[in-house]
Amino acid sequence: MPFYVSAEQQMRDKDDYARKGVARSRSSVALQYAGGILMVTPNVSTVLHKISEIYDRIAFAAVGRYNEYEVLRKAGVTYADLTGYSFDRGDVTARGLANWYAQQLGTSFTESMKPYEVEIVVAEVGLRPDSDQIYRIRWDGSVSDEPGFVAFGGQADTVSAALKERFSDDMSLAEALGAALDALSAPPPAPPATPGSGSAATAAKAAASAATASNGTPIELPAAQLEVAILDRARAHRTFRRLQGPRLEELIAESRAATAAAAPSAPAATDAPKDASKDASKDAPKAPPASDEPPTGPSAGSDGIPKPPAK
Repeated sequence: MPFYVSAEQQMRDKDDYARKGVARSRSSVALQYAGGILMVTPNVSTVLHKISEIYDRIAFAAVGRYNEYEVLRKAGVTYADLTGYSFDRGDVTARGLANWYAQQLGTSFTESMKPYEVEIVVAEVGLRPDSDQIYRIRWDGSVSDEPGFVAFGGQADTVSAALKERFSDDMSLAEALGAALDALSAPPPAPPATPGSGSAATAAKAAASAATASNGTPIELPAAQLEVAILDRARAHRTFRRLQGPRLEELIAESRAATAAAAPSAPAATDAPKDASKDASKDAPKAPPASDEPPTGPSAGSDGIPKPPAK
């Protein structure tokens, strides 16, 4: 006898399934800087790219299952080429490409038994910073416009919160890369301790592991474990360019040096309590001088009964 499952329950199960698949991936970020748009993602492979070029001023980034978003990337390149050939190259926009991806993912999510386990970002660099476009497309076909920056995949909420603290308009490329690396290295929030969930040693071990790891990656991300690309506003035709090798190492060193220089100095904070204690000792009231006159009342700390003066 077949069981009935409501459409609402089916959609909820598909959404949970795809969300868990995307959450197992590493987080990626895309953000604006003064000269264009920067995309950064941890990736140890030099062949299986997560960030790619779609068209002249459009880039593609994705997280999730590689075989699924690679099919979507190739289909997007074909769509962009056919649109530019049939009409005009200026008619190929990130907005149109994001809408096309949303239609494909939404149809698959509704009709297929298994949804795509992917999350996609399509970015387009404009002639001016206010004309840049960043779109985020989820596995269910929903589209959101992300002004300034976006974090997706893995612990996206934690990375986005860390990136929001560092992001600012008109950042240089080194500053934007430093903000992205700090956000990707941000430790995830420790799970709340519940009574009866384990011993104190187990809780301490979990807190220590959470403090030393972020999204399954080390705190410091070397250049060999990063995939970095930019959409350079200054380039006339094809704006997509990968950053790797000595150039990437130079930018990472420059961003870390700027972060270290901006950190507050520790000795100034440690000297403050000493100065406060000295000032407190100076302001303390002094004891009155000794007198030869006999006491007229109970002395401090006595039982309240006057005592005769000593002979």
